[in-house]
Amino acid sequence: MKKVNILLFFMVCLHFAIFSQEKFTLSGKITDENSHGLEGATVVVLPSGEGAIANTKGQYLLSAFVKGLYTVKVTFVGYKTLIDTISISDNYIFNAQLQPATLSLQEVVVSDHYAETRQKEMPLNVEVVNDDFLKQNRGGSLMKSLERLPGISTIDIGSGQSKPVIRGLGFNRVVVVENGIKHEGQQWGADHGLEIDQYAVEKLEIVKGPASLLYGSDAVGGVIDIKQNGIPAENTVSGVVDLNGKTNNNLLGTSISVAARKKSFFAGMRATFLDYADYKVPTESVDIYSYKAALYKNHLRNTAGNEQNLHLFFGVIQKYFQSKFFVSRIFSKSGLFANAHGLEPRNVDTGLHDKSSRDIQFPSQQVNHIKVINKSEWFWDKFSIEAELGFQRNFRQEWSQYVSHGYMPPVFPDSLNFDPELERQFEKYIYSGNLRGALQVNSKLSLSAGISSEFQDNRIGGRGFIIPAFKQYNSGSYALAKHLFSEESILQFGLRFDFGKINSKSYYDWFPSSNGDSGEATEYLKRSDDLSRTFTNLSWSLGYNYSPENWLFKINFGKSFRMPIAKELESNGVNYHRFSYEVGDSKLLPEVSYQFDAGLEYHATKLAVGATPFVNYFSNYIYLNPTDRFDRLYGAGNQIFEYTQSKVFRFGGEIHAHYQLVKSLQFGFIGEYVYSEQLSGSKKGFTLPFSPPASAIANLKYQKARWGFAKDVYISLDYRLTASQNKIVPPEKSTNGFQVVNLSAGAKFKLNSQELILTAQVQNLFNTKYFNHTSYYRLINVPEPGRNFILNISVPFTGKI
Repeated sequence: MKKVNILLFFMVCLHFAIFSQEKFTLSGKITDENSHGLEGATVVVLPSGEGAIANTKGQYLLSAFVKGLYTVKVTFVGYKTLIDTISISDNYIFNAQLQPATLSLQEVVVSDHYAETRQKEMPLNVEVVNDDFLKQNRGGSLMKSLERLPGISTIDIGSGQSKPVIRGLGFNRVVVVENGIKHEGQQWGADHGLEIDQYAVEKLEIVKGPASLLYGSDAVGGVIDIKQNGIPAENTVSGVVDLNGKTNNNLLGTSISVAARKKSFFAGMRATFLDYADYKVPTESVDIYSYKAALYKNHLRNTAGNEQNLHLFFGVIQKYFQSKFFVSRIFSKSGLFANAHGLEPRNVDTGLHDKSSRDIQFPSQQVNHIKVINKSEWFWDKFSIEAELGFQRNFRQEWSQYVSHGYMPPVFPDSLNFDPELERQFEKYIYSGNLRGALQVNSKLSLSAGISSEFQDNRIGGRGFIIPAFKQYNSGSYALAKHLFSEESILQFGLRFDFGKINSKSYYDWFPSSNGDSGEATEYLKRSDDLSRTFTNLSWSLGYNYSPENWLFKINFGKSFRMPIAKELESNGVNYHRFSYEVGDSKLLPEVSYQFDAGLEYHATKLAVGATPFVNYFSNYIYLNPTDRFDRLYGAGNQIFEYTQSKVFRFGGEIHAHYQLVKSLQFGFIGEYVYSEQLSGSKKGFTLPFSPPASAIANLKYQKARWGFAKDVYISLDYRLTASQNKIVPPEKSTNGFQVVNLSAGAKFKLNSQELILTAQVQNLFNTKYFNHTSYYRLINVPEPGRNFILNISVPFTGKI
């Protein structure tokens, strides 16, 4: 009993020692260079993490501080971040006057200067995009929303699907990373979009250039690194309701998110629902090869779709550790242009398709992508560890009316175990793991190293064959050293070793064919063999950054590689989307790329200008080469395309400039150019498929911090000029140049105490008919969508727990 009383006595003493400490307040005023209060300025106190937003007079108040040293960080968009250390021993008044930042080349300024820091640290050229940029440039998909950035284009498949292209390289040459894990689906297909919910993206980085050092095989063209769900402030609940509408395809959508944190535990969710009709083009008919297909009320029939996405996240944060879990399910169903898939264009039932613009008939596709990720970090004074574990399941089905091609039976047999209208099915399981460590050796030298591993199991089904079932394993390890000669002068060097193995299964037709002169169908043809290939590679990168005062100079030399994928090695079937027959080559070598990148930027109060050139050489670039042969077994004589390799030389770059005409009016210019030439093979002297033409955007943007009862007002006008693309690879067609005008505007409003954020766009203001050379539908002369009015309303909310 005596021991218990002593224990209780010490616990009471400890309680009073902790809770009887006197608490103090921190208050003050945040002003601009003219001593006017900055409403909306953010004040954060470290290490506690407490924060406040300045009121209409620029004033703020924080409370419950005990005696001690604290770091105060003050930020506001368009102004330099102020960081200071204070000692609190009584109620403390801290006033801060912020100074205007130099003009940035970023399209939307990130208030924490993250973009500026990344630009100075990375020897490759980086674009940093935040939620504001995505709202102001919302397209039919995340990749379409990024198309306004220099060096970024897309391969579009209708109004809701697109694939990223960085400096003319796409498909499996661009890696998409979400929360540290490489996104894997069926990205080998030109008609396959990415299963990413753009409403769930909070920030992303685009690395332009070879990034195999950190991301391994497939990153020869660049990386799109998506970051989601930042940690909420302590003891708060917050969220946003997004409402979206578009007139071109009558899209209606909403995305709702909520997140909360109680001390060290946090959790949240997001749900997104989209429904859209057939999109409209500024033409009454489409010339599909030799047939003119009439369009009903300008609708591209059967391009409607819908999307339902759900995201959950939760985690824990401690002083030296934090861990996040992400669970998501992305589901989409969409039609494919009825006149451009499998059937003869003239045999389409136009009455059925034109009855409603919102229904989804055959041909169609649906994708269900499940993703589970854990991201954990441990950090000490000079050492940190990051680990990611990921699981993904990508389930894709493509549906179309059963039609007998070649030796296929006129009536589908009942004995087979799949639906006759299931054209193709792909089911992929992906298991991923990454482990990285970083050590700050001293004030000048930092070292980092990491390992990554991924296993893919891809299964196939349906009546049509294009690629075999396969299993693929990849692993790699890297080491990177960074030396600071000074804060402005940084040298980086890294090495990486990769190992990859792919095993594919043989495949036989489910129906007999004739492989002889008799014409009698007696043999089940073998479409692919059992295959096992192993690949290894050593990549390296050497880069230097120099950033004195208002200048930034960077150079980078690197070697990267990409191992061939199953489609390139073992494809042997009809691509009904392109009316082609595609054949792989099991002996292909891995692609090896050597690239030189440079960057030069200048920032002043009224002017920012930059140029980012590159030179690139592939010793064995892989591409689909059209031949003079035609398939006789599986359709009406589709042209045969074979995967082959050639030496390729590429160069190009981007220029980007902003000039502040007056305080609220800014002029901007973006230009990009890519040149590609094959140096060997049967297409020597030709360019590469899907090569984007030169293009430029002239922009005029009006911005005002306050306009009547509206805040952060902007009005932006884009004039896009795209050159003709006459450098082609048959059967591509030359594409005429075009000019398009886009308009956007936005502002923040308050209804009582509730904030509303409105953004509006008018895309293709003058309803111009033009063709995009990198569009999936370019071969059949489908123009880009006509005029489109877009309205997005965001309703953010916050509260205390």
